[in-house]
Amino acid sequence: VPLAICDATSLTEAGYIGDDVESVLSKLLANADNDVEKAENGIIFIDEIDKIAKKKNTTSRDVSGESVQQALLKLLEGSEVEVPVGASSKNAVMNTRNILFICGGAFPGLEDIIKERMTQHSSIGFHAELKDKYDHEKNMLQYVTVEDIRKFGMIPEFIGRLPIIFTLNALTKEMLVDILKEPKNAILKQYQKLLALDEVDLQFEDGALTAIAEKAMEKD
Repeated sequence: VPLAICDATSLTEAGYIGDDVESVLSKLLANADNDVEKAENGIIFIDEIDKIAKKKNTTSRDVSGESVQQALLKLLEGSEVEVPVGASSKNAVMNTRNILFICGGAFPGLEDIIKERMTQHSSIGFHAELKDKYDHEKNMLQYVTVEDIRKFGMIPEFIGRLPIIFTLNALTKEMLVDILKEPKNAILKQYQKLLALDEVDLQFEDGALTAIAEKAMEKD
């Protein structure tokens, strides 16, 4: 299955400097060796989707915000789209009905919106819910609702075309240690390699790795 990964940050509304929404599809088409039929069953991962949220109360034109979401609606819903092919002037027509769109982003500030909603009711007394009840909740994003994402600045039609919302867990100390030593190009291995060039054998004790992970957790 052809897969294309692209950034939502470079997308602008039609007519402005930047990529049009169709460029997302042309990347997929290129990965499918310009085979339209193959590309029509592909997967597109759009990263940094939170960067096209509506800008809060600005008077200037929102070139890379709400208008891009509106342009993406047709793509997500499934329609015939003309896609430029390479340098030649001819366009290929692609049907996006069977393309799987996955949109991901960090959504900074979404936690505060969720927190605000969950601590809305004020109460008094011994069994009252405290305002800081969720302050130390690491996986705050798991409580997200469609309403929170709308408040963040995504338009309702856009959210409606992405029916499944999925959140990732916050990293634990064990995960951070694994990241340091498990991957093929883990940063520790890189340093071992660099020092090996000078014939130095670099070893890390487990205690040191835990200390690094704890430091990272501290800095959040």
